Order: sequence, then C-alpha cells, then structure tokens
Amino acid sequence: RVTCAAAPPLPSPSPAAAGRGRGLLRWDGFSAWLHCVCVVGFDLELGQAVEVSPKTNICYLSFPDSNSGCLGDTQFCFRFRQSSGRRVSLHCLLDQFDKDLPVYLKKDPAYFYGYVYFRQVRDKTLKRGYFQKSLVLISKLPYIHFFHTVLKQIAPEYFEKSEPYLEAACNDVDRWPAPVPGKTLHLPIMGVVMKVIAYISFVSFLKSSKKFTHEFCLLADTHISVILPTVHEVDLFRCFCPVFLHSQMLWELVLLGEPLVVMAPSPSESSETVLALVNCISPLKYFSDFRPYFTIHDSEFKEYTTRTQAPPSVILGVTNPFFAKTLQHWPHIIRIGDLKPAGEIPKQVKVKKLKNLKTLDSKPGIHFYEFLNIYLNGYLGLTGVQQKRPSEAQSVILRRYFLELTQSFIIPLERYVASLMPLQKSISPWKSPPQLRQFLPEEFMKTLEKTGPQLTSRIKGDWIGLYRHFLKSPNFDGWFKTRRKEMTQKLEALHLEALCEEDLLLWTQKHTEVETVDLVLKLKNKLVCSQNSQRSVKIFSSYLRWQSMMYHRGSFLNERT
Repeated sequence: RVTCAAAPPLPSPSPAAAGRGRGLLRWDGFSAWLHCVCVVGFDLELGQAVEVSPKTNICYLSFPDSNSGCLGDTQFCFRFRQSSGRRVSLHCLLDQFDKDLPVYLKKDPAYFYGYVYFRQVRDKTLKRGYFQKSLVLISKLPYIHFFHTVLKQIAPEYFEKSEPYLEAACNDVDRWPAPVPGKTLHLPIMGVVMKVIAYISFVSFLKSSKKFTHEFCLLADTHISVILPTVHEVDLFRCFCPVFLHSQMLWELVLLGEPLVVMAPSPSESSETVLALVNCISPLKYFSDFRPYFTIHDSEFKEYTTRTQAPPSVILGVTNPFFAKTLQHWPHIIRIGDLKPAGEIPKQVKVKKLKNLKTLDSKPGIHFYEFLNIYLNGYLGLTGVQQKRPSEAQSVILRRYFLELTQSFIIPLERYVASLMPLQKSISPWKSPPQLRQFLPEEFMKTLEKTGPQLTSRIKGDWIGLYRHFLKSPNFDGWFKTRRKEMTQKLEALHLEALCEEDLLLWTQKHTEVETVDLVLKLKNKLVCSQNSQRSVKIFSSYLRWQSMMYHRGSFLNERT
C-alpha cells in the first residue's frame, strides 16, 4: 500500500508565518526541494501491489528483498525513470539555481531519486507478526547525504505519531529557502535546525578543508542541531574498503561506462556502493543510467536482463540472489559482503574470471567475463590511507586521489576542445556567430604525444588506449555535448557584446530600413532568450536606443518593431 502526497491538505498559514514575503505561492518552497512524500506499507492481502506503474516502482523499491533480513531501521536510496508523457511541475527557481551547479549535481529531467527510511520490527498485534513501513522522500535533487539526514530526524517520530506529524514536517519544508549553490542555509524541521551548504566545490574544499570545516563549525549558533558541510557525498572509503586494492580498475570501468552489477546483502550496501562508484569520476558526470537499488519487479527488468543483446551501459545495485543467474552474462560483477564500520581495511576481494565458473561464486569478489581490459597499472599513487584513521579523513584522501586521476585524464580533452573555439577577432556584430570547429579524434590523439597525462602522472599504462575507448563511451558523448553547448552560448554572448558596443546610428545610415528593422527584431528575440541578467541589461539598453531611432525615422518602422 502506498500513499503519495505532493502537499498535505492543510490550511494555509498566515503570510508572516509561511514566509510569503519571498513572493512564493503555497507549496512553492516545498517543490524546490521535494516532489512528494510517500508512505509505503505492507498489505497482508495485497502485499506490495499498486495498479499505477510509477507507484508500483516506488512500492517495490521502498522495501528490501525478503532475503535481506533487515530488522530494525534501514536507510537506502533508489532511482527510477519518470513516466513518459508525464510533466512534473517544479518551482521555476529550481531551474534557475540548477544552472549554477556543477554538471554532476544538476537534476536529470528524466529521473527521480527516492530516499527511504524503512522500519521492520516485531509486533505480535499484527497478523504478519511484523510492523513494516517505509517513509520515502521523492526528489529530483541528488542530495543523498542531506535527505538521509532529514529522514533520520523525522522518520522515527513519524512512525510513532503518524500523519499529523508528517503534515507538520511538510509545512516546515515549505518554509525553507531555495537551495542556492554556495549559500549557507538554516533549515528548521520539527524543532531541529540543520545548517547546510547547498554546494561547495570539492577542489576548493581540498585546498582549505581543515580551515573550511573549522570555520563552518565555529559559525554554528547555539540553536543549530545538525551541521552538514556537504549535501551529496557518500562515505567513499567505507564503500571502497572491500575493493580498495582495485579502486583504479573500478574507476576505469565507470569512466568508460562499462556495464556493472553490484551484488550486496542489503539495499543499504547496494545503494551506497553504486553511488560511490558514480561519484568516483567526479567532477565528470556519469551520463549513463545507474540504479542504486534494482529489483525484479522494476519496469525496466526485462530491458536490462535480456540476453538477446549486449548488456547496456548501466550500473545496477541488486540484493536478490535471483540476479546471480539472470545477470551471469554481464561482463563485470562486484559481489560484496557487509560493509564494515570505520577502523581498519578489511580483507580484500579477489578478481575472478567468469568463464571458468559454471555458476557465479557466492563469495565476495570482482567477477569478469572472458577478458578484462584494464589500461592503467593499478594501485599506484594511492598513498596516505592508514588503519585506525577516521573514516572522514580516509574518504578525503580517496576522493583527492580520484579527483587527481580524473583531472589528469580530462585536462588534455579540455585543452583540445578549447582550441575548437573561434578567435574573438573573427566575431563580427553584423554576421552570424562563427561555428565551432569539429572534434577530430585523430587530431586529438596527436596532441597527447606532447601534452598527454603520461608525461606528468605517476600512473603509467596505455593512456592512448584509454582515450580511444573513452571517445566511444556515453560519458564522452554527454561531456562533449555539454561543453559544446557551453561554448556555443559563450559565442552567442560575445556576439551580443560586439553588437551592443557598435555605433548603431552610423550603421543605420548605411543600410536600408528593411535591414534595420530585421536587425532590431533579431535583437528583440535575443532579449527574450537571454538568461544572463547583466547581458539582458546590455541588450535591453541597445534595444531601447534602436527603438528611439526607429521612432524618429517613421511610423513604418515602429509598426514592424
């Protein structure tokens, strides 16, 4: 049984109480953070059965598989596709703030995240003998750490106090300010105040991590209950502990968008590991699909498990033993045991060849089919990790290692793509903006001989082969489309600036009225499409000057413009 509420049916509070001074409508503040809140319970007669497809996915994804044996409270995360043909009403401010976020934190219009707090305890008063219920927050925002913290604050109380408590919590969320990147936010919820920063660059964090954390904590007021320096990061070291010696190999598989399955004993371990894998190539975005927790009831189950075609570029986190047979043909499978608490590095899993196994080994390990093509020499450059060091410190070391690895790889690509940009002197205000040069793989490969990472990185191996494989991957396709869009917008901006700085009166004296009107209409269209406030002011100023000249040159021009 699943109950969804985009907004609880409470009467609107007074304008002062609800913070309507922000100019927002009722529940706009709620929509900036959440799409809806779901309560999923187990029906003794129906089980987890709902007729509507999106709700069916949420229903099954909100409960651990029966074999997981999750007693007590469990938290995990899942991700699912938005139904085709359905439009989601999100606050317009969310789209505006989304532009200022790094690409790996931008919301994906095709997917939702589900953040789950599941409770299963013995209850002799129930026929089944157990109380089983999940509180689920559905959001477009990939703020894993933040929403798990929110659930820790409200879910235990909700299970005791039921619906009125949840409605009050939703009202608190509606009063929150929008998630502005880089801004420190104080978010009250049910008597607890959380202090968070919506986003801070990890590069900036590394440069002054101790100073930043110290100052951030010093600024805590006496009424602050929870402090979150980050909203999206997972405990990277805890997740990579079992496969620590193979971290670089997994980084390659994720970078290249290879099909990958994570088999774990519970949804918590499954979702954390998948999210850690996706996060390891940051600040590069993982553009393929990934499912932190995937079940046999998922609407994409047949699509992802068919043997009639090659496995898709996706990372799946599963817990059901049925997948050991269903996904045996997948090229890369990670089987992990229970994730150990911080303190020491556990026994490392082994890499095994699936071709020599009749059935998938039930012991923890990294399994691959036929030939595992790894380009770089593994476990080099990862130093500083020691036993009995706090998990947070270990995660920072590991994250820095992955960051340097990703940056070493991506910098030559950034340098080459920047060379595709036309020279500024080729931009004429009276012509269309020049086009970007075409990306030529072989031309790029030649640049690696003098500027490739093999010249500076401590990690050796077949960097050229790694680049060739990457250029055929979904991650390169998504990255290059994003960069091309950004550079095209930059060209448009430079073209507009050149146009706004021209002597308009002199130009009109040399051209016909029809050409002048045509240019004014184009300028008007640019003003409508412009999203940058400073640029809009420049264009609007030029547009008003043109309109003034048009007025003095005759009514014909005024009617057209």
